[in-house]
Amino acid sequence: MNLKKLIKNGENKRVEFKERLPKNESIVKTVISFSNTSGGKLIIGVTDNREIVGIDENNIFELQDKLTSLIFDRCYPNILPEIYTQNIDGKLLLVIEIFRGNLLPYYLKKEGKNRGTYIRVGASNRVASFDNIIELERQRRNISFDEEENFDYSLNEFDLTLIYKEFKKIGKSCDFEKLKNMKLIKELNGKFMATNALAIIFGRFDNVMIKCARFKGTTMETFIDKKEFKGNLFEILDNSIKFLQNHLHLNAKIEGIRRVEQYEIPLLALREIVLNAIIHRDYTRNSDIKIAIYDDIVEIISVGGFVNGLTIDEISNGRSELRNRVVANLFKELHFIESWGSGIGKVRDSCNKREIKFELVERGLFVEAVFYRPNKEKVSDSIGKVSDSIGLLDQEENIVKFIKNNFKITSKDVEKLLQVKEARARRILKEMVEKSIIERLGRGRSTYYVLKGK
Repeated sequence: MNLKKLIKNGENKRVEFKERLPKNESIVKTVISFSNTSGGKLIIGVTDNREIVGIDENNIFELQDKLTSLIFDRCYPNILPEIYTQNIDGKLLLVIEIFRGNLLPYYLKKEGKNRGTYIRVGASNRVASFDNIIELERQRRNISFDEEENFDYSLNEFDLTLIYKEFKKIGKSCDFEKLKNMKLIKELNGKFMATNALAIIFGRFDNVMIKCARFKGTTMETFIDKKEFKGNLFEILDNSIKFLQNHLHLNAKIEGIRRVEQYEIPLLALREIVLNAIIHRDYTRNSDIKIAIYDDIVEIISVGGFVNGLTIDEISNGRSELRNRVVANLFKELHFIESWGSGIGKVRDSCNKREIKFELVERGLFVEAVFYRPNKEKVSDSIGKVSDSIGLLDQEENIVKFIKNNFKITSKDVEKLLQVKEARARRILKEMVEKSIIERLGRGRSTYYVLKGK
């Protein structure tokens, strides 16, 4: 991308503007932040509102020397930037280009590593936390958090048959030796130990969970349903997808002589994003993955920004870097992942085919995936006869899906399914009968309900 276009796009985690050379250490902090994160360009001669004002050409060589000395004297380990000028529309700009270093972490000499390490978050520089510094040191050693030995749980506390059964489902065998080769287990001083990856897989960390909610309307003021899924990663993935299925419209259309059903948002795309959130999230941070369903959007928020400062464009073009190498490799071996770097492309393709708007946004230390739900007027319901203009509620849709799987439903079934009291269950069923969605059969205690016309 040329410099003029970079300026037009504004400041971000790889671009920062300065109208003139500041007298304080803000430039040095930006240089350190870029070195610790993903590199970047510091452009002098541009205002915060992207106006190109240029710099004084008379002292340009003196200014370059001053910057080189400032960065060399104040930063440790040494950072070697590229400093050059570029003329845009007759105005001279000074560009300091920094590349991501391999001697992480970089910091201000006078403040020391613990207080002087800076990282780039969005378009700002932040003092790195202790956990950030530890992660930078891991990156320097080219290992991931999930590869490290876990000292909180003994290996005997894990029922390894869970993983063996997952391999058996796809016709593969797995044994203790394979788990060692995959770095789920390590040998330390003659003792076999679980790695952090194994503890993550089994859900032993407090932050291994997904919180799901279905909100009424387009805000978080009122929720219709809320679930927290804990346990092993396979259960969490499965339960989260089921939650999404329970609260999304199921469309039906005729293809040839067959009636084909599909969710309003491609299930492949939803599954891919939830899977990505589980595999690529930052398990060193005490936050959890969140799935929120509103009337207008489905939002999936993962913990941790893009790995090593990747941009959305790079990810969309298939570039892949792994935060949790062991966890990711296990899911690849189990065929949850087809090929590295293909996930987001599949999501975009499946959404484009259905004309579903999809956005992927990095917001500080979180990644947010947003699916825009189709207009209800364009969505046909799962019965195939009742138009969506009836306005099926989520509770009614859950009842319809239950009947499709079990052929009928009773009032007691509704109480358990929707977790409502008897009076509420009977009222919902009565309203569905009045809408001609279902019909009532039997009498007294033998009363049950089926889909209308079935």
